[in-house]
Amino acid sequence: MKTLVTGGAGFLGSHICERLLEQGHEVICLDNFFTGNKQNVAHLKDYANFELFRHDVIDPFKVEVDRIYNMACPASPVHYQYNPIKTVKTSVMGAINCLGLAKRVGARILQASTSEVYGDPEIHPQTESYRGNVNPIGTRACYDEGKRCAETLFFDYHRENQVDVRVVRIFNTYGPRMAPDDGRVVSNFIVQALKGEDLTIYGDGSQTRSFCFVDDLVEAILRTMEQDETVGPINIGNPVEFTIRELAEQVLKQVGSSSKLVEMPLPSDDPTQRKPDISLAKKVLGWEPKVQLAEGLERAIPYFRDAISR
Repeated sequence: MKTLVTGGAGFLGSHICERLLEQGHEVICLDNFFTGNKQNVAHLKDYANFELFRHDVIDPFKVEVDRIYNMACPASPVHYQYNPIKTVKTSVMGAINCLGLAKRVGARILQASTSEVYGDPEIHPQTESYRGNVNPIGTRACYDEGKRCAETLFFDYHRENQVDVRVVRIFNTYGPRMAPDDGRVVSNFIVQALKGEDLTIYGDGSQTRSFCFVDDLVEAILRTMEQDETVGPINIGNPVEFTIRELAEQVLKQVGSSSKLVEMPLPSDDPTQRKPDISLAKKVLGWEPKVQLAEGLERAIPYFRDAISR
């Protein structure tokens, strides 16, 4: 297969590129390097069937491919709130450009959507049928509503133009190649602990999240692309739930840090609970995560230790 990965130099995109190359596919990696990093894909240049292009998905592009993974969009609040209008454009115009390309060349296309489409959920855990509780005018809306609109576009292109689509809703994911300044809770805690700084907890730390190691998540994404039972959306993430305080304590223990936990005001529209119902992924993909938090942190911490020492 000849495959395009937009946002291919990002955290998840680079792992997808790597897995596809290992399977013998030809990979075109497209990234504007706003949050992506050339270092994430530097080791892939040894593959003769790998190409890297600097390009923004907001602008149209033409390639001949069989598969498209649309992974392009900043995914942490720090980055997507930096330029919220650009974030919406990336989600919406990026989806339009990718879908237009898929329609023209007859490619199957996967959209990396997000658990943020559920907002601050009123049901727990979240199933794919839940329509969400999103504030459309809040500070997180540029990402939440941008991704919701992208899903709308994918399903409209599927219904109106018979574009072969797949949609996954990604829950909290962590692992090597996350930027140290990513701004998401796992990377924040690990970096703060490694530097001997206090760990910043927003609120009292009782809000919950579910954390999926990157290898598990990429496996689910690849399986979603190659199955024919459903176009989605499919929740992918780890259903084991932790409070933010429990995560902080686990990080301190593994790093061997004596840093303290410091509470800060809770950001606007921050969800109190987030946990995927992965029944559909188990049924359709034959998938569930294998790497639990303690092991995942053990594998991620050396990467961050290395990254901050450079």
